[in-house]
Amino acid sequence: MKRLGRILFGIGVIAILFSWSSCSNRSSSVMGLQVTGKVGEILVVCESDIWNSEVKNELDTGLTQFILPYLPDLVTFELVHRTPRKFEDGIKRFRNILFVNIDPDYEGEYGKIEMRDDVWAHSQLVIDIIGKDLKQVLETCQLGLDDVHKKFDRRDWKRIMDNFDRNPNSGSDKVLADNFGIKLALPDGAKVVNSRTNFARLEFPNSSRPIDLGSGGQDAGTIFTGIMVYQYDFSDSSQLNLKNLLMARDTMLRYNVPSEIEGMYMGTQYVDYVYPEGNDIANASGKINGYEMRGMFKFLGNGSAGTGGAFWAFHFVHPKKKKLMCISGYVDAPPTTSWTHPLREIQAVIRSVEFTK
Repeated sequence: MKRLGRILFGIGVIAILFSWSSCSNRSSSVMGLQVTGKVGEILVVCESDIWNSEVKNELDTGLTQFILPYLPDLVTFELVHRTPRKFEDGIKRFRNILFVNIDPDYEGEYGKIEMRDDVWAHSQLVIDIIGKDLKQVLETCQLGLDDVHKKFDRRDWKRIMDNFDRNPNSGSDKVLADNFGIKLALPDGAKVVNSRTNFARLEFPNSSRPIDLGSGGQDAGTIFTGIMVYQYDFSDSSQLNLKNLLMARDTMLRYNVPSEIEGMYMGTQYVDYVYPEGNDIANASGKINGYEMRGMFKFLGNGSAGTGGAFWAFHFVHPKKKKLMCISGYVDAPPTTSWTHPLREIQAVIRSVEFTK
């Protein structure tokens, strides 16, 4: 077991030990097995008395965080519970597994969290929370679940990114490299539908969950996704604040993303409860730092608002081109379908960005 180090929470109140366990018995048979379960699910393995205690509330709070805070039905993870006795056979290949254990023989002063890779399947992440009693397990959850959430979150979008990376898209890759000096991991079938010197839009293959609406047909279940990439001159860091980024975004969308309805275009929603928000992030490799923004869009114009959806954007500076760049993904879907997987795919594409020149 290789130890990463000790993380202190609070002001010397409690410490939780994090470590990374490398599986020494990683056989070719394990590496060939694919994970099961859905994107956005965590299998929690613990005894029923733990699941029915305050620990369950902490797990819900710490792990089922909202993807978009104003859409409470869109959470990063759903929790699936199994007792240790029912943890067997194919369920061991679940993509994300969290063990919550009380070990009376554990002698540590503080609870601990251990993380393991590829235990029963390729790209699997297994995390153990261990304490000597329920009180210590609860304290460990209260102080460590944010980091656990980040680990599972990264692994979920990283799996999607790695899968996209195996299917290079020569047409789209050339536009991104020539016009913007970047490369992205894209889903198979992504195509460029609009390309200019400072702006490009790529559509992803539509996914569909048909809904029988009688005379209304079944197209209401179609999910439309894609990304926009744009750039403009970078002068100073003040451009990387939320207000200025939104102003640039609205200008780019108004002139480059028209609706199918004449006179309408894509715009940002600015209603209080869906106002865009942002934070600092880095790409998957950690080499590109920038600003993430999430919010909602609508098609505007003609004195009315049309359909819309969610967007997820990453802004950063290209050091050689001296350009402020944005990769903005969008999901346009009816409320009757799940947006979680499409938004995960957008997240994976955005985080995959690397410079080519």
